[in-house]
Amino acid sequence: MKSLLFGPLVFLLLFSMNLKEVRKMYPMAIEDPNVTDELYKDLSNVSEADNIILYGYKGATLTLKAKHAKSIKEKKNFFKKGADIIESALALNPDSIELHFIRLSVQENAPKILKYNTKIEEDKNFILKNHDKLDNNSIKTLIRDYIHTSKLFTEEEKASF
Repeated sequence: MKSLLFGPLVFLLLFSMNLKEVRKMYPMAIEDPNVTDELYKDLSNVSEADNIILYGYKGATLTLKAKHAKSIKEKKNFFKKGADIIESALALNPDSIELHFIRLSVQENAPKILKYNTKIEEDKNFILKNHDKLDNNSIKTLIRDYIHTSKLFTEEEKASF
């Protein structure tokens, strides 16, 4: 009986620790293609059935791979696949503040020509309305740090974090 309970517990702990590491690496991956590649490698086998938040970060990481890709075709393919994953994750868990944050961070930094910016206000408002419900310090800090550097939020909105 213990082994039946211990196996899933270890699995959850590994994903929990992995999520903490992903949250730490995500902001660094924006500017560093080596961190992007490392993050992509770590998340490449994650599916929505494993952990929906990690799956969302997988999508965001693919959009970062697009940023660092050499050819236009690679950029387009990485970005489309990443955006599709983010949208899929949000469709499965529309109440996740973290997934709205992930999509917002991608939308804010996506080239306008990609037209992946139609949900900016929705995500921003969702985060502003629900951020006080966050009970995890690492995600609170990640979102707060993002908001304080984002051009999407007013000084008044930034002060509320």
